Amino acid sequence: MKQVTNFEQLVQDADGLLYDHQVREAMAEFMAGGDTLRLEAAAAARAAHRSVERLRTHGSEGRGLSVGASDVLIRLRTLGEAGANLGDLARSTGMTPRNATGLVDTLEREGLVRRDPDPGDRRSILVRITPAGLTWLDEFRTPTERAMTALFHGFTDSDLHQLRHLCLRLVQNQQRIAAHLTATEKVNPT
Repeated sequence: MKQVTNFEQLVQDADGLLYDHQVREAMAEFMAGGDTLRLEAAAAARAAHRSVERLRTHGSEGRGLSVGASDVLIRLRTLGEAGANLGDLARSTGMTPRNATGLVDTLEREGLVRRDPDPGDRRSILVRITPAGLTWLDEFRTPTERAMTALFHGFTDSDLHQLRHLCLRLVQNQQRIAAHLTATEKVNPT
C-alpha cells in the first residue's frame, strides 16, 4: 500500500508535536515568511484523509467493492427493510444521484441490494439491502475493526473524541463558507 507522506520527513517541534518539515519549508516560501500554521494544518488534514481512505480502499477492494459501495451498504443496513429512494440515499451518503445510481447498479449485480417499487410513489423505487448484503457487512466488520485499531494506535478515547470534533468543525466551517458564497453569487451574479 502506497504511503501518503514520507514518514521519515515527520519530525517533532519543541512541544513534541509532529510536523512535516518539507511541507513547512514549502509553505514558508509560499507565504513569504508569513504564518504557515493554517496551511500546515490543512496539509496534515489532507494527508490524514488520504491515509484513512487508502486503508479503507485497500480493505474494501480486497473484498470486491469500492469504498463508496461499502458506504452505501452500511447506510442501507441502518435503514433496514424501509430502504431508501435513490435521491435520499445519495444525500445521506454525500454522493451525487448519478454516483449513487452507479453504486446501486454494482451492488444489485452482486446480489447485495435489490430495487423494489415504492408503495408510496409509483414513480420511485426503493433500494434495500439483501441478506447477502448483510452477510457481506458482517464479514467486513472484523477486518475493519482491526484496521481502524491499527490506524489509531496510541490514540486515547479523548484523542479520538477531540479528533472527531475538530474534523467536524472543519466540515461546519466549509459548509458556512459554501452557504456564504452561494448567497453572494445570488446577490452578485456574474
